[in-house]
Amino acid sequence: MAAVIKDLEQVNADLQEQKERVENVDFKMVTFSLSGKDYGVDIMNVKEIAKADKFTYVPNAASFVRGVYNLRGDIIPIIDLRQFFHLPLESKNEGMENMLILHINDQVYGTIVDKIDKVVGINKEQIQPPHPIFGDINIKYISGVVEKQGDLYIILDVVRIFTVTEEEKKQSRSTVSDGEYFVPPPPSGDQTLAQRAAANTAIGFVQESLAALKRFNVTSINDRWLHRRFSEWSTGRTGEALQLRTASDADDFLDTFSSPCSGEFWSESYANAVKKILPESSAGNISAWNIGCGKGYETYSFACIMKAKYPNANIKIWANDNDIMAVSQAPNMTFDLEELPEFCRPFMVRGSNGYSFNQSIKDSIIFEYHDVTNENSLPDVDYILARDIISFLPAQEQARIVADFSEKLKTRGIVILGRNEELGGVLWQSVADDPISAYLHNS
Repeated sequence: MAAVIKDLEQVNADLQEQKERVENVDFKMVTFSLSGKDYGVDIMNVKEIAKADKFTYVPNAASFVRGVYNLRGDIIPIIDLRQFFHLPLESKNEGMENMLILHINDQVYGTIVDKIDKVVGINKEQIQPPHPIFGDINIKYISGVVEKQGDLYIILDVVRIFTVTEEEKKQSRSTVSDGEYFVPPPPSGDQTLAQRAAANTAIGFVQESLAALKRFNVTSINDRWLHRRFSEWSTGRTGEALQLRTASDADDFLDTFSSPCSGEFWSESYANAVKKILPESSAGNISAWNIGCGKGYETYSFACIMKAKYPNANIKIWANDNDIMAVSQAPNMTFDLEELPEFCRPFMVRGSNGYSFNQSIKDSIIFEYHDVTNENSLPDVDYILARDIISFLPAQEQARIVADFSEKLKTRGIVILGRNEELGGVLWQSVADDPISAYLHNS
């Protein structure tokens, strides 16, 4: 009996010791390894553990941003902690990456690590302050170190890692290069790394969707507009709402891209703005190339402006489009006089079926079927009209067609692009303000 009592006392003592140990556990962390060392993060910041092997690449993102990942409908940035800390990568076979999905300051993002271990519970009093001896990573990102059952864990301050201070934001703004995308910070508070990465990855996702859904390809010709538009688009939108899932979504995003009077006769105000940028000339022959003329409304508008600007010149416009039905019908269209802008009416004649353009205007235009991606044999021209056309060509074709503009334009010739398209480089000089985007050829 005495032995039984003694055993019970020992059991009670063990239970009491276990209870005390449990009561003293006031901090839990998820542990993992990076380049052979053990780390931990506060379990309160861990949303879940996941594996993935397919990330969507985001151009111009920081080197440690592996891309964007679709986490059950939410597009989140993926940060490789090994690259973030400039640590060597462990050799591994191709396969799934180990990820901690973290939740910090209302932001969710994934972090790639070498190996995820277990959940470890400790008493906060056991945590020691960081020491410079842990020099693999910057000490400012370490909240402390702790030993547990013979293993030493470096506890990362993930809130500090993924928060950019105001001073760092100022430095970042002053060092952004021309090739980097800059996303304005929130109006108040610190901008987290997750916010910056999420913004850049979301832009990249939108860019890919526009190319796939609408064949709208982002290059230096339109990326300023893209970032302005994304800033507007992202206001009040998060997660799935930022994505362009359908052609209708892409149309909504592109709603502000088109130039005024697209697919219709130019308004008086737009026509006057174009007329102002046309230089005075006493040349006997003045020519233009209109790319993507469609049904001819734009071509006729430009022809009337040129006739009014250069009444004594021989005007010739080559109007091309890859819509054979549109270009075949354009020369024979008739109209009600009331539907025409005032600047066109002096060039109209009345017929049995309505009003049409007079012979002088008709003779000045050659409507032809032509795909701009193919070579053409046009002579040198004074003007090129290509509104909202280039952005819908593949990036390689965009570069080629701009080079073609340079060859086709006469010295001091002018190219008129879409309202939200622009040219750069020493060969092109802007000669117009919104809503006109026009460039003088400095050959």
